[in-house]
Amino acid sequence: MSKILVTGADGFIGSHLTEALVRAGSDVRAFVAYNSFNSYGWLDNCAPDVKGHFEVFAGDVRDPNGVRTSMQNCDAVLHLAALIAIPYSYHSPDTYVDTNIKGTLNIVQAARDLGTAKIVHTSTSEVYGTAQFVPITESHPLQGQSPYSASKIGADQIAMSFYLSFGTPVAVVRPFNTYGPRQSARAVIPTIITQIANGKRKIALGATSPTRDFNYVSDTVAGFMAALKSNGAVGEVINLASNFEISIGDTAATIADLMEAEIEITTEVQRLRPEKSEVERLWGSNSKASELLGWQPKYGDLDGLRRGLGETIAWFTNPSNLSRYKSDIYNI
Repeated sequence: MSKILVTGADGFIGSHLTEALVRAGSDVRAFVAYNSFNSYGWLDNCAPDVKGHFEVFAGDVRDPNGVRTSMQNCDAVLHLAALIAIPYSYHSPDTYVDTNIKGTLNIVQAARDLGTAKIVHTSTSEVYGTAQFVPITESHPLQGQSPYSASKIGADQIAMSFYLSFGTPVAVVRPFNTYGPRQSARAVIPTIITQIANGKRKIALGATSPTRDFNYVSDTVAGFMAALKSNGAVGEVINLASNFEISIGDTAATIADLMEAEIEITTEVQRLRPEKSEVERLWGSNSKASELLGWQPKYGDLDGLRRGLGETIAWFTNPSNLSRYKSDIYNI
């Protein structure tokens, strides 16, 4: 793959993926969200050995002409651009349909027309909803329990429909709950860490009983890169999961232990999802990723989670990083 486009390159996972691709020697074009400040998001603060070694394209995935232009002369596209905040999807679902479904349509339509050699589309474990069986395999029923998850189900189906209808070389990668440096404060792990780091001992959270399958960001990035290289990934949906579940409450306790803090968890009503929208259990199987991609998480099980949380805590507690986050408000 001589040139690779990464959409959503300015975001959490996208910026880490861009860095990893550059370090691997790839020629990378980073698609970032256009803005009047000419900000490249997290790529403005990328590692010194990466800075200046990739091309930047500012645009909007909702615009088919911009998407097509960005994909010119690219052999592969890693499509990560999406709206992902679940609470905001309750407020503005229309934007999720436009960005996640139409944005994906723009990618695969351009890929079909341009003859792009590989598309890796990003799904999410949220499409499964509350687990009906565990560990969750790729054959688990899809349940749109939030407008966000419904939009991602639609995006996944659009992507796969182009493979089935036109032979467009699409692979769908389905990460479970990725965490690590640079993650948004709307996510639970940064929410806990930043509150403790700012001296709070009464930690405001939503529901603490649901379980999640957490993946450290470097593992997720390695999964994307493996899918990019694997011919066997085309036409497939592949979980990237640690095959380990832990409750939100136990995650908070683990973080407090690592940060040597005594905490009390308080429940704020505004942080709770509507009852039927809450995903109560996520625990994913990674056997298909192991078989097709040769991928295994390096931060799996409780020991791996503690190591990943330790690295995440170290990044967030750096004053220059912590100052970017507003721990005193509810981030949607």
